Amino acid sequence: MTQRHLLDSSQRAIVGYVCFGALLLLQVQLLYLASGTGPPPFAHADKIVHFLMFALPAVVAAVVRSRVMIAVLVVHALISEPAQRVLTSGRQMDAWDAVVDLLGVALGVAVIALIRPPVKVGQR
Repeated sequence: MTQRHLLDSSQRAIVGYVCFGALLLLQVQLLYLASGTGPPPFAHADKIVHFLMFALPAVVAAVVRSRVMIAVLVVHALISEPAQRVLTSGRQMDAWDAVVDLLGVALGVAVIALIRPPVKVGQR
């Protein structure tokens, strides 16, 4: 029995790229434009936010099988903390945030890799 999809592969890719772009815009908003609204609701809440900010777009990148998207996320995870220190006045650099960002990318990709069947040679 063949699988039937609501969208063909090119339409799914377009939806994936749009979702990825929207999630990147959200990253920019949260990392560079948003100001803190007070103390966090619990210890290390910011780490959970960092993890999700990078894991969700990594899941999208893995679903559409885009190595370029994954590379963009890795580069952004590495430069976002130094960039916050330079570009914002109310934020400080935290190397652990970058570590959590990279973990989000890795685990987001890994989840999809574990639940999705491998691509056969010549198929994409």
